[in-house]
Amino acid sequence: MYLSEPFPHFVDDYLAYLHEVLPSQAALDGVHQHDDLLEDLSRSAVDTHLRTLAGFGRRLQQIETAGLRPVEQIEHAIVAANIEARMHDLETVRSWERSPHLYADAVGASLAGQALFGHAPEAERARRIVSKLRQVPRLVDAARENIRESAGIFVKIGLETWRGTLKFIEADLPRAFSRLDDLHILGDLADASTEVAHSISGFIDYLETDLAPRARGSFRLGRETFEKKLRLEEGVTLDADRLLSIALRELNEVQEEFRTVAGRLNGGDPTAAWRKAKEQHPQPGQLVSTANEQLAELLSFLQRQSIVSVPESEPVVVAPSPEFYRWAFASMWTPGPFESKPSQAYYYLTDVDRTWSPERQKEHMRDFNVPTLWNISIHEVYPGHFLHYQHLRRVDSKVRKSLMFASASFVEGWAHYSEHMMVEAGFRKGDSAFKLGQLAEALVRLARFVVAIRLHCEDLSVEQGMRFFRDEAFLEEATARREAERGTFDPTYLVYSIGKLMMLKLRHDWKEQQGGKFSMRAFHDAVLAQGNAPFWAQRRLLLGESTDPVLV
Repeated sequence: MYLSEPFPHFVDDYLAYLHEVLPSQAALDGVHQHDDLLEDLSRSAVDTHLRTLAGFGRRLQQIETAGLRPVEQIEHAIVAANIEARMHDLETVRSWERSPHLYADAVGASLAGQALFGHAPEAERARRIVSKLRQVPRLVDAARENIRESAGIFVKIGLETWRGTLKFIEADLPRAFSRLDDLHILGDLADASTEVAHSISGFIDYLETDLAPRARGSFRLGRETFEKKLRLEEGVTLDADRLLSIALRELNEVQEEFRTVAGRLNGGDPTAAWRKAKEQHPQPGQLVSTANEQLAELLSFLQRQSIVSVPESEPVVVAPSPEFYRWAFASMWTPGPFESKPSQAYYYLTDVDRTWSPERQKEHMRDFNVPTLWNISIHEVYPGHFLHYQHLRRVDSKVRKSLMFASASFVEGWAHYSEHMMVEAGFRKGDSAFKLGQLAEALVRLARFVVAIRLHCEDLSVEQGMRFFRDEAFLEEATARREAERGTFDPTYLVYSIGKLMMLKLRHDWKEQQGGKFSMRAFHDAVLAQGNAPFWAQRRLLLGESTDPVLV
């Protein structure tokens, strides 16, 4: 009689494969065996990857689920969806054939991860970067070969991203290793950077003079592809029309609440009220100290109110964004769940450049207004992503622990829900500006929910998307345009709002099931104990039901 392979053995094999072919993502998982490698996006590598994924799919199908423990049966379905989603992305979405941005992002994220994380000595990380740099021309050649047709907006965004990557390599990367005194490594770094700069400059010229004039493709996924992507990646089975009606309903409700709170600040004009609230900001040079005070207050509140467990960990280091990473507004770098030894987490914030004009400095700090900074700190640190990662390190299941299987709607949904939940729990009660900041962030996420669907399932233009963000979420026009453009190449950036709504529904149903025994802390700890499980799996694990994820 044929005996199928043990499910844990399959998971080990599949995860090791993903870590090998996706080395930059492996590093974020805390796995560093492949830190000297850059992703291979050549056509032959894509074809091989597809065949290998299909092989893993066949192997998984041969594992009899009836013989698995209940939790393994759920994990079997998580892995099956993961394989199918990856194949759908390569075969149907085909971003590798359409988006120059994809390649630039792969280079930038891979190099930045090695420069920012101190998980190895500086000299070793510099050697890895040299190795990665030497592989960039191969990736550039793959982009040139693969992308024969594209959408105009994809070429525009690709040009911006590649120019940023070039600046990062030429100007910023040397500063990342300015303290290194190994002349041999520094020489290799300089030589490799020069070669890469030449390769990237040539590709930028190709995008401008060759691809851009003939870029007539559509950025839209289309309804069928969009809905299938959501189903496979997030387990969301509602059709686009139903999702859009939910998004518009929620947007209307949050707008009404925003206007009510604005009335307490500025007589009811939401735009004027938000402008006034944005005048509350740290002074130049005080951004890090302000954020440090916020984290201390947030942590104290969580411990005092006992709404979620806070595992012991090294304190988060709040620091100015490194000189080579100042293009990022704010970023959270948390060691991966599989790190073998404790490593510091960094919450980077980009303060003003003292060489800027006074007006530019003030404009920059307005974007870091106190209400917004509170929500960034909640989302990124307590009780958002950083706290989630601390719980994630405790999870003993590789399927629910690894970021390779992570559900974006759960990861971002938890962080976005945290902003909402902290207001519910009474944090800074009576502070109308803080509440307005939370609602402003919710409006942006809900506008993404609407615009993503209309961009990819209807005929909304980027210009119309910009106006929607500007008029419905009260964004400045430049920011509104960036948000609309992002929706073209990041079609599932609606996961923030979808995840928050599914979290609220899960909480409601858990509370109903618990009756009078409901505890907010018990609920949050139970959810975080399931790692990165998608919401359909959370419902099976916590509620014992097999229904699809439900939105409020």
